[in-house]
Amino acid sequence: MSDSQSPDTEPRPGKPASKSLLARLVSRIRAEPEDREDIRELLQAAHEREIIDADSFTMIAGALDVASKTAGDIMVPRSRMDMLDISKPLSELLPEIIETAHSRFPIYENDRDNIVGILLAKDLLLTITNPSIDLRPLIRPAVFIPESKRLNVLLHEFRNNRNHLAIVINEHGGTAGLVTMEDVLEQIVGDIEDEYDEEAEKTIFQTGSNNWRAMGITEIDVFNRAFNTTLPNDEYDTLGGWITAELGHIPKRGDTVNREGLNITVVGADAMRVLWINIQHDENSLLTPPHD
Repeated sequence: MSDSQSPDTEPRPGKPASKSLLARLVSRIRAEPEDREDIRELLQAAHEREIIDADSFTMIAGALDVASKTAGDIMVPRSRMDMLDISKPLSELLPEIIETAHSRFPIYENDRDNIVGILLAKDLLLTITNPSIDLRPLIRPAVFIPESKRLNVLLHEFRNNRNHLAIVINEHGGTAGLVTMEDVLEQIVGDIEDEYDEEAEKTIFQTGSNNWRAMGITEIDVFNRAFNTTLPNDEYDTLGGWITAELGHIPKRGDTVNREGLNITVVGADAMRVLWINIQHDENSLLTPPHD
């Protein structure tokens, strides 16, 4: 008697099934990723199953975020930009260049919104022995971008134009902030630290046995902990803001406030804010010396 079983029902030799029946059904039912959130969920699942490691997951997820973020999302705001006034001689600008330790500085003329270009610190190296040099020939053109500029587009422009810094402009044409290539790359790979970063986190520096230098952006809570003082922090967040309120006007170089055994003197300011403050401990005061 002949075998009545159809050949189609014969067991098929060949490669074993690599997926369970349930997995194959799910793969047929599940649609392709429709947006970045779906892709992120797939990446998260791959990370949890250890298909990709943590660093790879962070970088791929960061690359996805770059496509959805704008320059306005990550820029250094205008109030925190370190800028140089072209009208000042190099001898006056050098202390700020050294203290901030940036490699590039926006240059303005008359008004902080009137940015005329970018100065590279390395361009000063060959002329550093001539403090009377005119900086204008060293100034390079500035790149201006809107706050809405997508970071993936900006990164492409940075690479193509061999540029590392862009000035961000708001809808009214004023300066909103700045963004660097490093800022964009950090969205992908995480913080990029160099030998200056540890110092950059500090805003108070001892300059002598009884003297300290502090940045205007020093948080009042940080200052109070360092000097064992009780400056109020309910209305002001920064040391510069508190000094402005104490003086009743926008501080200028040489303005002094005495508080809790400290002589606090403005040694650097622009038309908008306090940049640097010198702190001297009154030797007749019983105030506990500052500490880290």
